[in-house]
Amino acid sequence: MPDTAAEGTGRHLTTLTGWRQFAVDPPAPPTLLTAAEYAALPAPDKYLYDEARLDHHARLLVVATSTVRHTVATGRRLVVLNRHAISARRGLIVSGPAGTGKTIAITQLGLAHELLDRSRHPHSQDRIPVLYVTLPPAATARMIAAEFARFLGLPVRARFNITDIIEAVVGVCTDARTGLVLVDELHNISLTSRNGAEVADTLKYFSERIPATFIYAGIDIEGSTLLSGTRGAQIAGRFTLIPTHPFPYNREWKGLVAQIENTLLLHQHEPGSLAALDRYLHDRTGGMIGALSHVIRGAAIDAMLTGTEKITERGLKAIPLDFAAQEATTAKPRAAR
Repeated sequence: MPDTAAEGTGRHLTTLTGWRQFAVDPPAPPTLLTAAEYAALPAPDKYLYDEARLDHHARLLVVATSTVRHTVATGRRLVVLNRHAISARRGLIVSGPAGTGKTIAITQLGLAHELLDRSRHPHSQDRIPVLYVTLPPAATARMIAAEFARFLGLPVRARFNITDIIEAVVGVCTDARTGLVLVDELHNISLTSRNGAEVADTLKYFSERIPATFIYAGIDIEGSTLLSGTRGAQIAGRFTLIPTHPFPYNREWKGLVAQIENTLLLHQHEPGSLAALDRYLHDRTGGMIGALSHVIRGAAIDAMLTGTEKITERGLKAIPLDFAAQEATTAKPRAAR
């Protein structure tokens, strides 16, 4: 059987190895066999075929939502505008409720930048076009510097002070032509605490020393302390904000459901039957793209494991959702009263 633990090793986006694996095209999905072709498979081949389909449905499908397209377009524009800037580079903040696709948006921007850089420098092995880190809760300035170093694979010894770490990171990023720095979970910073203020100052210092465009993502940043006070005013004066939100029930939502349905590899699934449930899916998920992806992929996996090989409303109802999506769903009837 496949060693799924070993397969997942090193795939974290917060390491250079993991990011580079992310930037490699995913394997092509298996071809959906007819009932006769499937029945004729020897048992070992049938197992491998089903495992490939399970893996396909388990992958996080990225759909080109309006938020993703807007983030990629805005970010690429900023990269060009910052190309010759020597200070006060402009940046981008993607902000909104949990489950509205912020991380997907900034990582797709990073992927677009990475692939463009590779196409322009196909024979260069020492470039690191994108750096991606997440901010841990209650982080200190040294912890943030260490996260940057960890992505790059730089050693961080106990005896190293923060200046040593920062200088090493800046040196590598400058030499490796890093052009985009993605910082996720920005909401873990609070400017009302000393540590939070120092973290904000460290990020600002990185942005001044590394000749790159900085992209932040976090939950409801516009309502936090990050854009208030003297430090907040500096951030607000340099960063464009893209809000994310649950999708309304409209043409785009219907298109998202149809896009995901087109990727299903189930033997008994009738095309269009999932799209016919787009209203139910919107009511169930509260318009959250993360919850939509989860419930459909979960139902597809259940359909394979149970042998039904199709997604039904009953199968979708059997998939538990995250608390935020459930709250959004239960809040609708109360709001309508």
